[in-house]
Amino acid sequence: MKQAIWHILGAGSLGSLWATRLARAGLPVRLILRDEARLATYAAKGGLTLNEQGTLQTFAIDGQTVSAPEPIQRLLVACKAYDAEQAVASVASRLSANAQVLLLQNGLGSQDAVARSLAGKRCVFVSSTEGAFRDEDFSVVFAGHGFNWLGDGQTASTPPWLAELALAAIPHQWTADILERLWRKLALNCAINPLTVLHDCRNGELLDHQQEVRQLCAELGFVLGRCGQARAAENLQVEVERVIQATAANYSSMYQDVASGRRTEINYLLGYVCNEAARRDCPAPLLNDLRQRLIAHLNANGLPGN
Repeated sequence: MKQAIWHILGAGSLGSLWATRLARAGLPVRLILRDEARLATYAAKGGLTLNEQGTLQTFAIDGQTVSAPEPIQRLLVACKAYDAEQAVASVASRLSANAQVLLLQNGLGSQDAVARSLAGKRCVFVSSTEGAFRDEDFSVVFAGHGFNWLGDGQTASTPPWLAELALAAIPHQWTADILERLWRKLALNCAINPLTVLHDCRNGELLDHQQEVRQLCAELGFVLGRCGQARAAENLQVEVERVIQATAANYSSMYQDVASGRRTEINYLLGYVCNEAARRDCPAPLLNDLRQRLIAHLNANGLPGN
């Protein structure tokens, strides 16, 4: 039986990290780029470069545009949450009848939107704690070893391609509680990322704002409980403080987006939590205030507040 190709949609940090490790393991990989101009830029670069602990390797992964005719059986969607639905729509006609789609987005909301648009296709949600950033176009730095939880929220049956992740040394585990993992990461991001933007600081400098972090964690725990995700809120403050210390020298992804003049994923982080709280008549004054402060800050910097 012919080995399925890993089609990677989104050549950002995590998409590139997955693509290079899969290619390094000798697995067939294709990088899907938005248009011919972007494909030409990639071709001139000669491939994707992985920087792991100072060792650089470039992989001549085949690139193609969204309109390429090649059928897609396995698709990893690694673009930003606000681009996910439109990006998947651009290649939907290429998906085979039994295609499986892996969704590697921050926050919550985009996964369900994509899954609804792909009725009949198996959508796998991925929650990742791995750290990576692009140091230049088509070059990714593996900044922090972490873990990847995968699940579709419907079945405990594990897909056979998990063996390929093991071959590529991508740490992973299939879980029936993927939503709990996604909510947990959502809460961590809401407790850290917006504050680093508003205080203009690295993660570690949030130790100077411990009371604000503690109060935010308490309210997040309350909201998660009302949303049926009490387990995702267990020991949240302890975990947030651990992450702050472990990533003290890092700038959060939201901070990096703002610093680079890029749109943030606020709608799928703070926006999602605040909207879910409102839907359940659950008071969340600190989170709503934080959201409004962040929107004002983004608008003042010429960035959209959604």
